[in-house]
Formats: sequence, structure tokens, C-alpha cells
Amino acid sequence: MMIISPAEYARLMREVVALIAAEDIEPLVPGLVALGEMIDGTWGLPEGRQTVEALRTTSVPFRTALLRTLLDRCHAPDTPPAARRSLVVLLHNIARMTPATSGSPETRAALVDLYSRQDTEHDTRQLIHLAEGELADGRDLPGEFVAVLRRSQMVAWRRSSELDAFLRRITAPALNPGEAWADRALADLAGLGPDWQRLLAHAATATAPRPPATWERTGRALIDALGADAVGERLLSWLSLVGRPRTRPLLVAYEGSHVNDTFDAFNATALRGLAWLLSFLPAHPDTARALGALAETALRKVPGHGPVNPKVANAAVTALARIDAEPALAELARLATRVTYKGTLKLLDKALEDRARALGLSRGEIEELAVPVYGLTEVGRAEHRFGGTTARLEVRGTKAVLTWTNPAGKPVRAVPAAVRRDHPDELKELKAAVKDVEKMLVAQSERLDRQFLARRTWPYTAWRERCLDHPLVGTLARRLLWTVDGTPAGYADGALRTLTGTPVTDGGEVELWHPVGRDPAEIAAWRDWLEEHGITQPFKQAHREVYVLTDAERATGTYSNRFAAHILRQHQFHALTAVRGWRNKLRLYVDDEAPPATRELPEWGLRAEFWIEGEGTAETYDTDFTDSGSHLRLRTDQVRFYPIDAPENSAHMCGGPYRMRLRDGTAPAGPVPLTDIPPLVLSEVLRDVDLFVGVTSVGNDPAWQDGGPAGRFREYWTSYGFGELSQSAETRRALLERLIPRLATAGRCTIDGRFLQVRGDRHTYRIHLGSGNVLRTPNDQYVCIVPKGDPAAPRAGYLPFEGDRMLTVILSKALLLANDTQITDPTILSQL
Repeated sequence: MMIISPAEYARLMREVVALIAAEDIEPLVPGLVALGEMIDGTWGLPEGRQTVEALRTTSVPFRTALLRTLLDRCHAPDTPPAARRSLVVLLHNIARMTPATSGSPETRAALVDLYSRQDTEHDTRQLIHLAEGELADGRDLPGEFVAVLRRSQMVAWRRSSELDAFLRRITAPALNPGEAWADRALADLAGLGPDWQRLLAHAATATAPRPPATWERTGRALIDALGADAVGERLLSWLSLVGRPRTRPLLVAYEGSHVNDTFDAFNATALRGLAWLLSFLPAHPDTARALGALAETALRKVPGHGPVNPKVANAAVTALARIDAEPALAELARLATRVTYKGTLKLLDKALEDRARALGLSRGEIEELAVPVYGLTEVGRAEHRFGGTTARLEVRGTKAVLTWTNPAGKPVRAVPAAVRRDHPDELKELKAAVKDVEKMLVAQSERLDRQFLARRTWPYTAWRERCLDHPLVGTLARRLLWTVDGTPAGYADGALRTLTGTPVTDGGEVELWHPVGRDPAEIAAWRDWLEEHGITQPFKQAHREVYVLTDAERATGTYSNRFAAHILRQHQFHALTAVRGWRNKLRLYVDDEAPPATRELPEWGLRAEFWIEGEGTAETYDTDFTDSGSHLRLRTDQVRFYPIDAPENSAHMCGGPYRMRLRDGTAPAGPVPLTDIPPLVLSEVLRDVDLFVGVTSVGNDPAWQDGGPAGRFREYWTSYGFGELSQSAETRRALLERLIPRLATAGRCTIDGRFLQVRGDRHTYRIHLGSGNVLRTPNDQYVCIVPKGDPAAPRAGYLPFEGDRMLTVILSKALLLANDTQITDPTILSQL
């Protein structure tokens, strides 16, 4: 709300009321816009009620004209968002004082236009009266107005029998317009026969969790009538547009509304049906690809809301699970490594478990066998001929790179015109394969990283086939270290070799090498070996942090406090825990309890817990909570371990002690002493927690030097941003000591305790190795440099592993500040 003086408010109110009385629209509208911003759209409260009461006494034609003018003003690009929301609230007030039965056709048309631009309307009788009047005058109802009728009924707390009866009479349009995919489908339907209309109408009845037998029979019959190929081509073209921005954004009356970021409720049901229909078609890679993309789009996070539409994602997974083909299995396996939404992940797990059981394999084996080769004929490489032109696909790190040579054997930058003209389908499939390879590389890297705690071992022959020599997985496996019957080995110079270069050609049992329990000399030797061969590991292994018990943890006995008392961004923390295989529940400002962030370790019979609590109280609600009531930040506490079958601990959402919840006479269970936790388990769990803190702490946000809301976190921000290094930051320092001599700016960079010191021409700078925050001479003045994540930014050269974003940030800041006379960013220059 704008801060104004009472005199200014009173003056503007008098002007607005006078203009309303005179029914003078042109000067009135700017006054209403300004007044709406002043009162923040509270037209129903005393601040704005005088305006509404004045409008109530005006003529219907005037209110009609005003309604249309305000609608246009809402959609004007120069209208501020706050003013637009305020006008929407005022428009609703005007609509309520203008009953559909009392106005002229012009008034009715204006009201129809207003309601057509919103998501739902609780006064469904008003909607029905408007619709009946339009139909009685011989006018068709706009598709957007029908959409409001449908959505209003779907979300109503109590369904209107009158609206139900009316909607049974309205069968067009088949979908609600306003979404890119639905608009395309409706445009296509205009030139297609009635069977297509029936197919879409059938899709819009997909309200069950999975397709009932009768629904499936009808769907298959409709597909048979239209032809499977035609149906597949048409449905895939529609689904390719799902997730694009709305073609006609809806008006919103309050900040935090998500109606333009989620799926239309009616169309979402149809999407579920289309996903099921795809599973009735002959298996095809494009079908599996489209369903996987639909699931990911439907689970995209909307800030303050959650996933776009989990039911659509679940329908896509259900469809994939019904397709008995390798591409569908591959998509299920890929999604299982990427999806974090609990309900959908449960469906994915069940689908993979069922497939594994049917084939007599373990879950791990089915995930490995599900990885496609995407046309790769050797590890990381493939060639495709298009007439005389050759396309070479090569995996480089996490990227799939496509290069072309013409019939003369000369490289060309772009796809030759002859290939685009003569081989469009093959080219389309090749480009799709490139995208699939990159998605699967990320998924497989994350899967392999989880094998340490999964205690995964392989028979040597199976491991060679599924990992080392697999055309896609091999690009990752050949950059990792393994043990064969206990002997460490890595892939170099065309063979698996020991540190001394001896080839390893056979063996019994293979597992991933882990630095826990290894001699420091061996770890250092493998780091040298990686650098000698220029190998960048897909995740930290030789440079992986090792967390061992401290004296403080031996003293506490059953819990670790080394990551306590941090302030984390809750939603980022929540997403990251899911990616790392932890289970967490968002803290809300409600009278309820929640368990700690938890990771179950069935292979070890343990459950790890990271105790957290919401930060903020009723007094700080405006700055510490989202519009939906979830905490913006968390405060951290202990890390503990329990037997996996121990009753769960929980604490109040808003803070307080954790207590074990005992039900049905279950006995309490104490925490497992830290000395009894296997060293690898302790190290990996604490490494996860270090990652959570390092990534989501407010202390590594360069824009928080003021301490956040009311400066409450200034002391924490300073202590974290420039304090002692965590284990991951210590690892970063050790690596930088090796990397700095190779940098172009090596003569300007030195390691000084917790900092990378950089000598520029203007100043000398100190970059903290944990947070990446920067101080400059003299007097350690803080310099705020916000990383932009520009892929075109200069790189620091060879790095021995991928995934440490903070390392990249620190190196990029070092390169920038070493050449500080060449900085052109005005925000940075103003601080130098």
C-alpha cells in the first residue's frame, strides 16, 4: 500500500466521487487508478467503500462504459501490476451491482467480456443469467466464457445443480481456449471430422487415477476409427505445446495468484486423457519422449504454489508404465532420478519395481538395463549418413555435440540444406536424440552418485557391459574410479588401469571407489592421475570430502552439531533435499507438526535426520512468510541417526523440541551412537548436510550484507560469509592451491587462509572460499558481485570434477577482479 497523507487521500477521494456523480469517464479513470494504488485495492473497506457506494447510484449505461474502459486499462502495458490488481477488484464490485437481468445487450456483453478474462466466479447464477440472455438473443457464447463456467463448477465448494444442467447443454468448445496447446487443438478440430470431437470429449472425462476398463475400450475404439498413426501424430503435436505461456492471460485480483502459471483445470483433465490414449498406440520413441516431457512440465515448481499439476504428471507416468517398450522404460528410469514430488515418485518406483519383478531382476539392474544407447555405436560417439553428408554425434562431458561434414569431407557449421530438404524425419529424430542424450547423462550421473550409499556391486562382466563399455553410461564410467576385487583402477589410454598403469582385464566384484578409509597418499596419487590424464569426473570422487568424527561429536555421543545454527532458504533447501534422496516437509505457519528432514538408508538399517525449524513469528509474518503461509527461512539444528524402523520424531511447524511419536503401543528407540555409524555412511550424510547449508544459506547471498529483514541476520551473514571454512570449502581450498599456478592470472592470485587474494590494478581483493563473498582494500570494504551464470563467461580451464558451482563463482570473480580496470558493470564500478 502506498504511504500517503490523510489530506492527499481526502482530496483525491473528493475528486473521484465528484467525477462519478458527473459520470465523466475520461478524467475518472486515472483518478480510480491512483486511488486504487493508494488503498491497495481495498474497495470493500472504509478506505474505498465511498467510491463503491457512489458508483452504485450511477446509471447502468455509465457503469457499462466504465467497465469496458477499466478492462482496457487493465490490459494496457503501462498499467502497473498493483494498479491492475486493484482495478480487477473494482471491476468485480461494478459487476455485482449490475445484475445480468437488468441491463441492455451492451451491458450483458461487457459483463461477459469481464468474466471471460478471469479464472473463476463464485456467483454462478450471474454467469447462467448472462449465458441464457446471450443465447436467447441468438449469440454464441465465447469459448473463454464457457471456460469460466467450467472452471467455476470444478473448483466450487458446493456444486451448483443449475450450472451442472446448463453445462450439459454446452458441448463446445471441446477444450478451454487460452492455452497454446488447446488453441492448436481447437484450430485443428475445425477442419477435422466428428470422431475427433468425440476423441477429445472422451479425453475430458479422464477423472480416475488410471484408465478404467470401459474408458479404455471406448478410447481404443475411437483410435481405431481414426487410425493410430493419425492419432499419434496429432496428439504429439498438441502435447509439444504444453507448458507454454497462456495465449490470453487471466486477470488476477491479488498478488500471489498463480492462475496464469498452472494448467487450466478443465484442460488438465483432458491432458490426462490424452496421456492415457497415447499408451494405447503402438510403442514409439516419440511417444515415450512426449510423456516424459509432459510429466516434467506438470511437475515444474511454481513459487508459492508448488507443482503445476501433479495429476497430469501422474497420468503421464501411468501411461509410460503401460507401454511395454525400451524407450518407455528408459523414460521411467530417467524420471525416477529427476522427479522429487512424492506422489509421482511413488508411481515411478512402483512401475520400475513391477517391471523388475516381471523380468526377475533387481531394481538396480532394471535401471541399468533401461538406459538406451540413442544410436551411439561406440562409447560417446556415432556417425549418421545423410546422402553424402555425415553427422557426427559426440558426448563431451555433459553435452552431446553434433558436427557436420559435407560430401567433400570438409566441416560445415550448419545443417546442410540438402539434409533439411531430403531427410527431414531423420534429422528431427537425430536432434531429438541429442536432447535425450543430455537429459539421460544428467540422470545417470545422479544415479551413479547414489550408489555409494546403495552399497551397489557388480559382477565384472555385467559391469563392463552396463557401465564401462555402455555407449552412453561409459562416458561417465570411464571418468570414475572403481575397485575390482579390491584393487583401485581408472580408465585411461584405452584400458582400465591401476595407478601404476597395469591393465585390469578381468575380475570378480566391482564397486565404486570411495576415499573413506583410504591412505592420504593414495587419494593424492589418484588426484594427480586425474590431472595427468585431463579427466574431469562427473561428480567428486577423488576430491570428495571425507567427514570423520570430531571430538565434539564424540562428546555429544549421539548427535552432531557441526551444521547447527544456520539460516537457510526453505524452498531451495526443500528442493535440494529431494534431489539428494531426502524426505522433507515444508514448514507452514499452521498448528501442526512435521518430521525432520530424513534420509532412509535401508541397505544399512539406518535413518538419518537433520533437525530444522521454521524461522519467524506472527510479529514478523510480513517478512518471514510467503503469501501462502510457508516459512521463507529455516534454522538448523542437530544431525542424528536412528534404526530405520524406529518411531518418527516430529516438532511443531513453528518451532519447539522434537519428540518421538509413539503409536499403537510402539516402544521408543534411542539414537544410534555416532561411533557405531559406518564411516562411509557418516561421511556421505554429513556431506549432504554440508551441501544443503553451503547452497541454501543466506550467508552466501552477496545481496544480504544488510542482514536481511530489519538487519536480524547481519551477525550470522558476516560470520558465515567470512568465517571458518566447512569441509567442502577446505576441499575447495586444496584444489585451488593446485589450480592457481595454471591460471593466466596466477601472478596476481594467492591463497591466504580462508581467502583467495587477488591483486587488481585498482585494489587488492579477498574472496572467501566458502561463500564467495568479496572484501577489498582498504579496510576490508565489502564488494557485492552477484553471479549471473552467463554460459559465455570466461572459464578457468581444466577442473577435475563437475558440479561445484561455488568453485566456478570464485574463479570467475578472481578473473574479473584481477583485471579490474576492464570492468564495465556500473554496479560493480560504483564499489571500486
